[in-house]
Amino acid sequence: MAAKEGISAFLNAAQMAKLNRLTLNSRYVVEGTLAGRHRSAQKGASTEFADHRSYMPGDDLKRIDWKVLGRTDKYYIRRYQDETNLRVYLLVDRSGSMNYASDLAYPTKYQYACTLTAALGYVVLKARDAVGMYIYGEKMDAALPCRNSFNELNNSLKILQGYKPEKGTAGADVMHQIAESINRRALVVIISDLLDDQDAIIKAIAHFRKNLHDVIVFHVMDPAELTLDLKRGAEFEDLETGERLIADPRSMAKEYKDLMGEFIETYRKACAEMKADYRLVKTDDPIDTFVRAYLEERKRLSR
Repeated sequence: MAAKEGISAFLNAAQMAKLNRLTLNSRYVVEGTLAGRHRSAQKGASTEFADHRSYMPGDDLKRIDWKVLGRTDKYYIRRYQDETNLRVYLLVDRSGSMNYASDLAYPTKYQYACTLTAALGYVVLKARDAVGMYIYGEKMDAALPCRNSFNELNNSLKILQGYKPEKGTAGADVMHQIAESINRRALVVIISDLLDDQDAIIKAIAHFRKNLHDVIVFHVMDPAELTLDLKRGAEFEDLETGERLIADPRSMAKEYKDLMGEFIETYRKACAEMKADYRLVKTDDPIDTFVRAYLEERKRLSR
């Protein structure tokens, strides 16, 4: 049997069914390129023509461009500057630390991040919004354009599938580069374990907010990373530097949990202050359950 590729490599039919009819809403004014349900940053432009798109069932018949129909014998809808879709950019961290899984029952953090990316991309496109993707580790590995197409999402996920975590990270530098490259207000979703220079990462998140992007941070962690709940001595390896350390986790569990709690709280507080949405995600959380619960909560809070 041929290996699955694209979205089918990450989500099965039952999971996709659970994600149907969900929407990822922006809490702020956005700038898009297609007709949609989100508020645009354009003011007073309700009669300013932008371009056309093909007619779809349910569209207002008053919007059909009859002159174009006469010339082409095809139905097109006129689009205006004050109507916009949501442009969502998914940033996927493939640094070495993302290769960790404490148990064979759990995916690695990178595998979980890829599945979360597929789920969010599916939700975005089902709502007729547009999705793009950035993949990074020590550098920008791939910058995939924002498109309103399942074929494009499938191709992007095939590319994501081809990457594996690698040693080293330069997350903050890449995020600054991405922030400068997105020239319209959008929703930026960062999917990472954030095991990097914390001050630098926070400044990079602030760069997105300074540029008026809506930001969601999904902090992906393995359950064992949160508690160091290991029962015997072990050799620990830094997946980014290769450095090794032999230690008894039981003797350091309390101090470790305190430090990890401070680490997480620093991100949580910083995101709250800059009005970015922060969520801790554990790799033992079912993807479809987590995404549904998060999106329903976000919808309630944005009313």
